[in-house]
Amino acid sequence: MGIKKFIDIYVPTETCNLQCHYCYIALLNKFSQKIHPIGHTAKEIRKALSRKRLGGICMINICAGGETLLSEEILPIVKQLLEEGHYVMVVTNGTVSRRFDEVASWSLDLKKRLFFKFSLHYLELERLKLLEVFAHNVNKVWRAGCSITVEVTSNDRLIERIPELKRYCMENFGALCHITIARDDRKKKIDMLTKLSYEEYVKAWNGFGSDLLEMKLNLYGVKRREYCYAGAWSYYINLSTGNVRQCYCGMTFDNIYQDTDKKIKEVAIGRKCGIPYCYNGHAFIAFGSIPRLAQVTFAEERNRKTADGRQWLQPEMKRVMESRLADTNEEYGWEEKLLNIWKEIECVPICCKNYIRKIR
Repeated sequence: MGIKKFIDIYVPTETCNLQCHYCYIALLNKFSQKIHPIGHTAKEIRKALSRKRLGGICMINICAGGETLLSEEILPIVKQLLEEGHYVMVVTNGTVSRRFDEVASWSLDLKKRLFFKFSLHYLELERLKLLEVFAHNVNKVWRAGCSITVEVTSNDRLIERIPELKRYCMENFGALCHITIARDDRKKKIDMLTKLSYEEYVKAWNGFGSDLLEMKLNLYGVKRREYCYAGAWSYYINLSTGNVRQCYCGMTFDNIYQDTDKKIKEVAIGRKCGIPYCYNGHAFIAFGSIPRLAQVTFAEERNRKTADGRQWLQPEMKRVMESRLADTNEEYGWEEKLLNIWKEIECVPICCKNYIRKIR
């Protein structure tokens, strides 16, 4: 069982009910304190991302600039995508309790294909007295049949509290949380957001046995030169505008709301990655946008086995997260790679095309 594409969806919610000092959106002053309407119904979005149009069942990640589940529009969209047959991941801070109450009431057929990435913002939840609420919501959807992971964004202020963080996780989730890297998007090289040296940072956070952290450390600071199929096997989509980009860098080459009966274009980024390193390669690379590069699967980065033998990932979701995009897509030969370059040219403005034709 495999997925045809990995699709990362950006939701235009630019507000949050937490105020984390390490938040990359806040660091860039992007919070508008607004929940922008998406402008399209859940059924329209389902049609725009139909299995037929995408060529099969996909893994779709939904994440906002702020807290994803503050918007009333998100769960109806999630439900429509699940009913279409896709697997859906939702990134959340785990505090909007009424959303998890609603999800718990859904059919098991939908919940077994739904995954929540719970971001555990320990210090902020403690300040707001929401640690118990967070744990309750995580366990509510997990017991209801959804898959979950609990992830902490590493930050210097939390280091002295690591022992109690570990106790909190073991007591409430049966296993230690995973660790991700806080990044400083204000800097050209997208540095780690820490005052520690690299060695000090690794020493501070390596005690969680997190495959997620290990993967991110392996990718950190390494410019990718391999052939990348982002833009063909995976997409980055703005849910409001409908624009389809190759990745966080690269061109916008299609729109999901236009010509919804036509297949979405596939324009691989190839060897032209425009970012210093693949900071979200724990998803794109783990699923296989660059074939054979990842040493671990996405399932290994997200799952934990608890002290009593349970797992955070439900069986079906685990099987799908263990798959690679190369299992359901054909790698390009040299002719296809050359053709892909001309696909890119067809996506650029007419003035650029005229220049290219002039110098050919």
